[in-house]
Amino acid sequence: MARHLITSALPYINGVKHLGNLVGSMLPADVSARFFRAAGHEVLAICATDEHGTPAELAAAAEGMSVADYCDRYHDVQRRLGEQFLLSWDWFGRTSRPQNHELTNHLASRLKAEGFLEIRATEQVYSIADQRFLPDRYVIGTCPNCGYERARGDQCENCGKQLDPTDLIDARSAISGSSALEVRESNHVFLRQSLLSERIRAWVDAQVEWPQLTRSIAYKWLDEGLRDRGITRDLTWGIPVDPVEFPEVAGKVWYVWFDAPIGYIAATKEWADADPSGGRDWQRWWRLDRGADDVRYTEFMGKDNVPFHTLSFPGTLLGSGEPWKLVDQLKSFNWLTYYGGKFSTSEGRGVFMDQALDLLPADCWRWFLMSNAPENDDANFTWDLVGEAVNKDLVATLGNFVNRTTTQISRHFGDAVPDTGEPAEPEFEFVARVRSALSAYLDHMERLEFRKATAALRAVWSEGNTYLEQREPWRAIKTDRDAAAVTLRTAVGFARLVASASSPYLPETADRIAQMLPDDRLDAPLSPELADSILEVSGGTRFVAPGLLFGKLDDEQLAAWTERFAGAG
Repeated sequence: MARHLITSALPYINGVKHLGNLVGSMLPADVSARFFRAAGHEVLAICATDEHGTPAELAAAAEGMSVADYCDRYHDVQRRLGEQFLLSWDWFGRTSRPQNHELTNHLASRLKAEGFLEIRATEQVYSIADQRFLPDRYVIGTCPNCGYERARGDQCENCGKQLDPTDLIDARSAISGSSALEVRESNHVFLRQSLLSERIRAWVDAQVEWPQLTRSIAYKWLDEGLRDRGITRDLTWGIPVDPVEFPEVAGKVWYVWFDAPIGYIAATKEWADADPSGGRDWQRWWRLDRGADDVRYTEFMGKDNVPFHTLSFPGTLLGSGEPWKLVDQLKSFNWLTYYGGKFSTSEGRGVFMDQALDLLPADCWRWFLMSNAPENDDANFTWDLVGEAVNKDLVATLGNFVNRTTTQISRHFGDAVPDTGEPAEPEFEFVARVRSALSAYLDHMERLEFRKATAALRAVWSEGNTYLEQREPWRAIKTDRDAAAVTLRTAVGFARLVASASSPYLPETADRIAQMLPDDRLDAPLSPELADSILEVSGGTRFVAPGLLFGKLDDEQLAAWTERFAGAG
């Protein structure tokens, strides 16, 4: 049994996330966590809301709320929506919690002691109209690299280039829109990434298992040369800098991208602190000197988050001089677009998590999103693809098999599994085919190849329909009741196996299928050998038909949804 630490990029606090956010981090993290649990491993799945920084202040102001109240509200919203999408976090924390304050200031102190922090007088943008310094995201203007007119002062959303506010052309305040800006001096703490560059590169060189997307982004930044980065901001909302440790910058807060990744560790400490028995040890997951050397740590995120997780965050941990656990596998994703464009809250374009659940059950969305996950390229959301995933995969393949099996049993054998007849060559051949298909599926899951894994799981389901078509129990029941009994008992055993194999993607559906045999649940770990369990269902076992698992989507529904979510323009 292995130990798996799994984190997803922390969802930012400003509002409800869209389906692209979900499939780019939180959902694949959950599918992976569920898979490794089902395979018998020890898993700790951690997430949290990312609550600091400029966007939280701006969003709270737009709603006429204090930032603290705003974060309280949307933490609850995001936790509730995650639970409704059946995300099985072990803990869903908050970067505003005391644990993150403590660890962020601790790591800053360690970086200072190791010589990787430096106080510098910097030129900062000051808004005369707003009478305040403007942190990077409070400044918008034209990107000097690509000409995008709404680039932020930290990074251009269009071309991805890292920026400073003073780099922008025609800069203006994001608060007031005023271009009456001037540059004034302000002291800030800088992380000396240039001194850590070679250590970070050597570490990246060793990560041969990373996907090509992750490695290419990391090397792009390394090859361009890591710049020292300011990691404090002139804000009131955030983790205050320790005034004793850093008196030159008293009154400032740590940059959100400095404290947010530390939030993975801090949320794990929240999880430990929440146990009244004191039996949870967060350090055995994060400290190599406390037992984390046997942990396999996997991070999930969209490609825009990769630079911070391959460079800045590992640089922080490496530079601390302490034995922190670094990521082993960083699974990054491209974008899920909506008909080729971006999801947009303001324009009403695309589907967001709260809206999605009003249309279809969580399992339908989980299957559609993961079977179309943007792993190697951007993926395009269309309602035709949603209809195909539901109608062809869930209704016609998985649902059809379960419905045919349960209908035949209920009609001819009542509320018990058929108990006559003995398996023969057709059943043994069926088990062998399932073992092979299941092995391919599990191999893709181990490799975090989700689109290949869903295709392989679909192939597992198809084996059940092929078996029924070959054996035709609805015909056999008329001439050879024992042969029909064997076929349907085998099919029930296969359905029980399918529930176990499908549970990472379809947890609610898997539970409904497993409840067909309430007294004979399959609890063995997922493995190819589990195929043998198909022939191990006892005749006479109590049987409960689950009813139809999925409803078919018609063209009229899909057309209505296409129109509804097309956006204002």
